[in-house]
This record gives sequence, structure tokens and C-alpha cells, in this order.
Amino acid sequence: MNLIIVVGCFGLLITILLLLEQWQQRIAERDRERVLTDIHEAEERGTDKPLAQHPQIDEQACIGCGNCIEACPEDGVLGLVDGIAKVIHGSRCIGHGRCAVVCPVNAIQIGLGELAKSPHLPILTGELETTIPGIYIAGELGGFALIRVAVEQGVQAVEEIARDLALAGALKKGQGDLLDVFIVGAGPAGLAASLKCKERNLKYVMVDQDDIGGTVRKYPRRKLTLTGPLDMPLYGRVKREEFLKEELIEFWEKLIRTYQLNFRTGVRFLGTERSSNGFIAQTSAGPIRARRLVLALGRRGTPRKLGVPGEDLEKVLYQLLDAASFTDTRLLVVGGGDSAIEAATALASHKGNTVTVSYRRANFFRLKQRNEERIQRFQVENRLRVLFNSQVRSIDGDSVTLAQGEEGREEELLIQNDYVFILAGGELPYPLLRAMGVRLNGEDATLGASLKAKDLVEA
Repeated sequence: MNLIIVVGCFGLLITILLLLEQWQQRIAERDRERVLTDIHEAEERGTDKPLAQHPQIDEQACIGCGNCIEACPEDGVLGLVDGIAKVIHGSRCIGHGRCAVVCPVNAIQIGLGELAKSPHLPILTGELETTIPGIYIAGELGGFALIRVAVEQGVQAVEEIARDLALAGALKKGQGDLLDVFIVGAGPAGLAASLKCKERNLKYVMVDQDDIGGTVRKYPRRKLTLTGPLDMPLYGRVKREEFLKEELIEFWEKLIRTYQLNFRTGVRFLGTERSSNGFIAQTSAGPIRARRLVLALGRRGTPRKLGVPGEDLEKVLYQLLDAASFTDTRLLVVGGGDSAIEAATALASHKGNTVTVSYRRANFFRLKQRNEERIQRFQVENRLRVLFNSQVRSIDGDSVTLAQGEEGREEELLIQNDYVFILAGGELPYPLLRAMGVRLNGEDATLGASLKAKDLVEA
């Protein structure tokens, strides 16, 4: 009798284990299908390709623990397929690096990967100098958007400049209106470079066509921003590694006030030419003479603005960094190109969003086929609405006024609104770099590389 009970219990245990295994297999298969669907959707939206630094996964070393997925603060960047971590929405990754830190087998590295060969990235030396000696690039323009890396690069560029100027003769610097360093861009790289200039007693100015913050200022309100460990010149170690967007901007503004940084807003950089003792930078505020230049620009260029009242409100954005940050929100997307359609459909895919697209023409044209099919499907399914022949007239705190119809017979529309995305194109920085003579990947770098930075310091 006891033997029968033992055999029965053993059989029951085996049955439970088999059922548990089948249940786990079904869950794994369901998860696998979900991730594959996400990957396919990312490819359709064009969000699968990374924009800057991103996790590079050694599939031979990956053990499929999922730590990287749990650690990632962004939505949908990573997923597991057949026990291997995969990048899903690569464009959402801004290189926090937490995935690499928590990986128990060191199967993840953060880097540019194939993006390092992108024809749009400038050729840089290990000292961040371009192929034009004396011009340095720090931060996002060089491919790295992570705040911590941008700060480190801003500091590194100024350290190299200070060392170079010292070798050239420190007594010659700071003559008249001649700057030691002209810094373009007031994001984390430009801010760190300015602080380092102040610390090294270099004569400098930092300018930005907008305001302090760079790409961070364009984040959605109250977006959590992870900086990682930061060491700011003059200030020292920053105690926090997580900020809301507004908190981080406030911290940067405090640094500018505390250390009385030489910073000018509303100044657009137009290009530069060489002079006998460095460069003459052309700006919207007039020429600026400097021995060295640090370009801490973003990679997204100068967006085309509408020139309407209210466009300076914080609710107005010129790029969509993460559609998942917006739920239960009233959104207006202005534009009819691929980027506008991709943004509108991505926003309309998230819970509770009410999305309207305003386009000044009578119909879309020159869209990629997949985007044209997608926007048509979303309209049929009433997931968003498109207002053709419409233009924004003004933007207010909780609404937007549009004019729709043929010229002279427009009707005024007032729609309730939380955010406006103006995706009407713009001027990217790459033509500007080429016009200056800075070489990009794939281009002949012999002209700039044949010159030495010391050759530019003569006066």
C-alpha cells in the first residue's frame, strides 16, 4: 500500500513538473512572439535603427537572464528572443549604459557600432579634433548623445586646447577681442566646456541659438533624465544621477549663475573661416574671433519654425524622442513628410492619445510607401485625423488655432491641445560642417590632416 502511495505521489510530481514545463514553454513562446511582433513593428516605424550610441550584444556570451531589459530606463529598447537579448527600438536608446553594468557575463558593450562609419559623422582624432586643426567636436554631433559622455568630451576638448595654447605661448592669449575658445552649443558638452574654460582661466564665450539645455530642453515635461555619475568642472561631483527634465535645466542654469559663465542666447552659428591667429566665426550677432572652436551642437540641426505666436512655449517640440512618454494626451503634429507621419502614427499607437495632423497641402506626396499605407490605415481606423490645407495661426497653453481651406476662404479651427510637434524639416549641421572644410566619414581627410594645430597659432 505504501509503495502504491509513493509511486502515485511520484507520478503526480512528474505530471506537475511536465505541466509546469509546458506552461513555461507556452509563456516563453508567447513572449517570443510578442518580441518578434515588436521587432517587426519597429522596422515598420523605422525605430529599429539606433541614432547614436547603443548596446552591442555578444550573442555567443549572452545567457538570456533579462537583467539588461529590467535595467533599461527607456521603453522597448531591448527584448529576449530564444534566450538572447535583442535590440528592438534602437532609436529610443540614448546610451544610459545600465544594461552593460548589470550584465553578469559582460555580453553588452555601449558604443556606436556600425554608426561609427556613418557618412554623416565627422572624422575625429582621439583628442576630439576634426580634420580642421583647432576645431573640436564634443557631444551629440560626434555620435554620442549620453549626457555623461558629452560632459566628459566637453572637458576633454578644453583640456586639449589649454595644453596646446600653453605650448604655443600662454602670454599671447586673450588679446583684444580675440578669444581663446569659442563654444557653440549650450547642451551638457558646451556647459562643461565653458566651466573648464573658466577653471583654466581661458578667455571664452558660449553661444546657442536657443537656450541652455540642448536636446534635454526638448524632452517632454517631467521626463526622467538619467545623467549617470557626473564630475562638473569647478562644481565637482554631482550627487544625483537622476533628474526630471525641469530639475536638470534648473541645475544647469544655477551653474551658469553661480560661476558667472559668459553665455549668450539667440546667437546662431553660421560658419567659420581661418585667420592668421585662429578663426573668424560668423554668427547672427556678427563675427567672433577665436583661437580655437568647440562645436557642441546637436545632430538634429536647426528646425524650421512656423513664426506664429506661442511657438516659444515649452509645449512646442521639434522632434519626437520617445512616443511612449505620451499617453492620454492631446497632440498636434505639423508637417506632411515621413518624419511627421512616423511621429503621428507612433503617438497614435499609445493609450488614450488624441492625435491631429496639420498639413498645408491638399494631400501627402513623396511619402515612403509604408508610411503612406500606415497613415491611410490609421485614418480609416479613426486612430488619428488629418487636416489638409491647414496652417497653424497661434499656439496657446491648452489650445491651438488653425486656419483650414483655400486662401481667402479659410475657416478658423480651435482644437484643445497639450503638445505641438513641428516636424516641417530643417537645416541639418552636416552641410555646415562640409562648408567649413570638416571631413565626414567616407570623405578624403588628407587636406585637414596635413595641417597641424600649432600652425594656426602665430599671433
